[in-house]
Amino acid sequence: MAIGKIKRRIIGKGRGAVFTPSDFLDLGSRAAVDQTLSRLTNQGVIRRLARGIYDYPKTSPRLGRLSPDPDAVAAAIARKDGRVVQVSPARAANMLGLTTQVPAKAVYLTDGQSRTKQIGTQTIIMRNAAARNLVGAGKATGAVFQALRYLGKDGVDADIVARLARTIDADTRRALIKDALQAPGWMRPVVQQIAAA
Repeated sequence: MAIGKIKRRIIGKGRGAVFTPSDFLDLGSRAAVDQTLSRLTNQGVIRRLARGIYDYPKTSPRLGRLSPDPDAVAAAIARKDGRVVQVSPARAANMLGLTTQVPAKAVYLTDGQSRTKQIGTQTIIMRNAAARNLVGAGKATGAVFQALRYLGKDGVDADIVARLARTIDADTRRALIKDALQAPGWMRPVVQQIAAA
């Protein structure tokens, strides 16, 4: 297997991409992929974050190699395990600009087992969650449902609806309506308002 194929795919994903050996199994055997990733790590092209998790690091002229994006790390772990992953309610609310409070820990919900992964100075916490808490997992709609969960039934007003409607695109608004069928009942009218705004 040519090292070039894997290297081209990595570079094509762009700086900040996080991946596991399973992302390249269509290009060769597990042993060949592992060997290639080891070589690319030794050459300084990629960085090994933890066992079986690598990134194509972003760099800063002043700070050097930057820490990986926790969302990308969580998504890579989920792909590797064949699971879904969803941002936590607090992180979703922050991502969508509904709160300025930045969660101290990178917490994700998953249909897999609960575990904690140390990636450099970051701690990635994966918590097992019921299917009702994973509606829209891995999609933009999932973040909206999680943000609504964070705010709670009584925390959503016309201003929140308007802000969410401005933040998400038309495709996400349409997908929200479809995904809302699996969401808690109190969220459905809110989703209708967001989609109609």
